[in-house]
Amino acid sequence: MFGDYKIVLGVAPTRRDVFPPREFALKTKAAAMKRVYEILGDIPDLEVVTIEDLVPDGLLMDIADIPKIVDRFQSCHVDALFVPHVNFGQEEAVAKLAKALNKPVLLWGPRDEVPPEDFSTRQSDTQCGLFVSGKALKRHKIPFTYIENCWLDDPSLPGQIEDFIRTVSVVKKFRGMRIGQVSVRPRQFLSTRINENQLLEKFQVDVVALTAAEVLDEIEAVLKEKDEEFNKVRKDICDNTDHTGNREEELDNITALECAYLRLGRKYNLDAIAADCWSTYPKHLGIVPCFANGDTTEKGLPVACECDVHGALTTALLFAAARGEGTAFLADLTIRHPFNDNGELLWHCGPFPKSLAKDGVTPKLVECQGRYELKGGPLTVARFDDDEGNYQLFIDNAKGVDGPPTGGNYLWMETDNWPAWERKLVCGPYIHHIGVIHGDYARILREAVKYMNGVMPDRASRED
Repeated sequence: MFGDYKIVLGVAPTRRDVFPPREFALKTKAAAMKRVYEILGDIPDLEVVTIEDLVPDGLLMDIADIPKIVDRFQSCHVDALFVPHVNFGQEEAVAKLAKALNKPVLLWGPRDEVPPEDFSTRQSDTQCGLFVSGKALKRHKIPFTYIENCWLDDPSLPGQIEDFIRTVSVVKKFRGMRIGQVSVRPRQFLSTRINENQLLEKFQVDVVALTAAEVLDEIEAVLKEKDEEFNKVRKDICDNTDHTGNREEELDNITALECAYLRLGRKYNLDAIAADCWSTYPKHLGIVPCFANGDTTEKGLPVACECDVHGALTTALLFAAARGEGTAFLADLTIRHPFNDNGELLWHCGPFPKSLAKDGVTPKLVECQGRYELKGGPLTVARFDDDEGNYQLFIDNAKGVDGPPTGGNYLWMETDNWPAWERKLVCGPYIHHIGVIHGDYARILREAVKYMNGVMPDRASRED
């Protein structure tokens, strides 16, 4: 269940029905779609639904065909629409199909051939049609993603198509996300206050209330049963950490908490969890939940500490952008790098996934908390938050760098202009919690915001 990022893509190539001659359009279609299907076939967890056997020549031309195309795509639960133009295209049909589906749309067509030497009609004018299809989509208020008109062997084409699939993954995760909230935020933690009614009304993001009693009951059941999942999780922890600083009972309780989260995640179909970590588990279980939070996150169910619902949502979006290729984490922005004016410490008391430990470092588990530095490299940094109901998604790039050691889990990051970042994050609408993932997914997240009606993209000003 967790870590499932399958996407279903509806593909509807289009041509203008009145010109040029049909044989030219079919020739272009054969070459273009051969390349498109090769590219799509290399993208993992992607199902393609076509109109090949549904409409004449397998091409979107006649608006009378739209109802049956919509019926097929909806019955197959497509998550997005791709309309390759094999000549000028039929912008009316493109816009009406996109409007009926209300899914992310990808617009692209191959570059046109050399005009005929005898001055006869050009074979395609594909680029010309892309201009009008773009306008038609705008007129219908349909957001879309555009890949520049390019040759079929352009080396950037596969990556751009895959980026669109990642964008769709983020949008799919955002729409209708379910976030479990365990207990309540710490009393003085005003920064993690949220408006769950707005999240539901604006974005269909549902905050699912879980009492501490329900989680503790689930933990008790796990400890009583000690089933196969319990044994597997415990073995993974013991095999992949230096856990000598913890008692056997503590290891059992860490494992039980993680298994309880996984069980409740499956029971309530959760995409992420925002949990109390200051009082419930130290008082009733004798452990802090830090490492268990990170280890649950590692399995594709992000757990945000201090009941940070927006932080949990952000982390889930980062997972969706990576589509299983990376593990996100939620960090505190804590102190500036003492020797690098553009550096900042990403830290927390021990909830970073153990798989992210720096190369050559054995993750230490000390008093139920992780104690290890994370690996460096390119980073994508994000935060979903709001001010008076105006929602924004901060998105930017940084890189992990060396810095002084400290306790807990940590990674020093270097930005292009930390003072600009600091002003942006302090002045809002953000807090000290920030979502992070290794790799560059910033452009994917910015493109996804286009489809998140009511959310604005944000970043540190490059002019500051």
